[in-house]
Amino acid sequence: MNKRLLCHIIGNVVRVCGALMALPIIVSLILRSGDTMPLVLSMLIALAVGTALALIQPRRDTLRAREGFAIVAFSWIIVSFLGGLPFYFSGYVPSLVDCFFETVSGFTTTGATILTDVEALPKGLLFWRSFTHWAGGMGVLVLSLALIPKMGARSIHLMRAESPGPSTDKLVPRVANNAKILYEIYVAISLFMVAALLFCGMDLYDALVHMFGAAGTGGFGTYADSIAHFNSAAVDIVVGVFMALFGVNFSIYYFLIRRNWKAAFGNSELRWYLGILLSVSCIIAVNIMPMYGGNFFTSLRYSFFQCSSIMTTTGYATADFDLWPQLSRVLLVTLMFIGASAGSTGGGLKVVRVQLLLKSMVRDIRRTVHPKSVNTVKLDGHTVDESILSGVQGFFFAYFLILILATVVVSLDGFSFETNFTAVIATLSNIGPGLGMVGPTGNFAAFSDVSKLVLSLCMLIGRLEIFPVLMLVSPSAWRK
Repeated sequence: MNKRLLCHIIGNVVRVCGALMALPIIVSLILRSGDTMPLVLSMLIALAVGTALALIQPRRDTLRAREGFAIVAFSWIIVSFLGGLPFYFSGYVPSLVDCFFETVSGFTTTGATILTDVEALPKGLLFWRSFTHWAGGMGVLVLSLALIPKMGARSIHLMRAESPGPSTDKLVPRVANNAKILYEIYVAISLFMVAALLFCGMDLYDALVHMFGAAGTGGFGTYADSIAHFNSAAVDIVVGVFMALFGVNFSIYYFLIRRNWKAAFGNSELRWYLGILLSVSCIIAVNIMPMYGGNFFTSLRYSFFQCSSIMTTTGYATADFDLWPQLSRVLLVTLMFIGASAGSTGGGLKVVRVQLLLKSMVRDIRRTVHPKSVNTVKLDGHTVDESILSGVQGFFFAYFLILILATVVVSLDGFSFETNFTAVIATLSNIGPGLGMVGPTGNFAAFSDVSKLVLSLCMLIGRLEIFPVLMLVSPSAWRK
């Protein structure tokens, strides 16, 4: 393990995190919200820690896959801790465990919160809280690669370790240019959303904050009742549609820009993603019609928003879906597992993994019926390599093993199975709200510190696709 290179690159990432705090500081000064000093102090600490680590010069620039995994895992842990300092120094969140939980939830775009009165926080802190979603949506390492092109050799390992999905393909040969293209697309869609929200009547502050939550598919907002606060069909539609757009693989947008229509519209994951989202929205709309006066279009407005929010793992709410009929609740929990597309800002298992698992199951059935036949798994006309299928199956097993173990630990707090199980799903799939005590009108404040740390670990494991975090406890990864 090239430990000096680890420290050097992590230091650069931490410095980028510290620099990002300048934006909420500016907001705090403009709005005179009284939280400038906690933000300034936190930024100085982050810059000092980052600079100290960055000054450690590596003796060689060799960056292997295991260094890439370790850099990503340690960077997210350190950045999450330092990013929570503004809440601690301000006194609004006096527990370091709670600060860590809230900021992990922000950077991993989970949206789970321990705050019981979010509207009590000053606007500078709320801006930083939501901005962590936007920074973590595409990944803090990808952002650092875009800003610091020479951060490390063979940095494709960093992108592969941080980007959600079974594989990460380069859009262009150079990784730094790849990161810039991704962020240019990310920024462009984000600005379109801000413009749309301003057109709907939001002020600039609320438009930016809620764009951060939708773009990063995180779900932090400035009001206790989330998007329902605005009570606007136009806002519901805009936020619902943009959440769905941010749940699409970003390479699709690159293909559209390059006018590669075949690659964009021929993508089977895109068809599955939209098909599942729209079909489940319609089923739930019919199921909840009696709750909305038998009006299908009103029901569809609320069902589409919640399905888009849950499937993209954003977590915004316009209705308390914990009160919906059992069928609707079960379908929403199913969407929690499936998640968004690979290469998007969303979480969950990812649609492409569900595709590959189903195709593998069909192949195994065919092999049972016809043992001598040759069966391969194909995706978009291409044969899927057995190593990818093996990786997907390993991920699936690890996901459910962690889900079971974490649920057992969290259950020590004595809450209902519905609360404990959906709390773990909501954090492991980076969704935010679950059911019961952690439903759309609840929070995670009642859990013990041990449970909060376990759930924080679930958020990191889910966002980093399990293996970068698990690799840290593997002795073989640290041998020379």
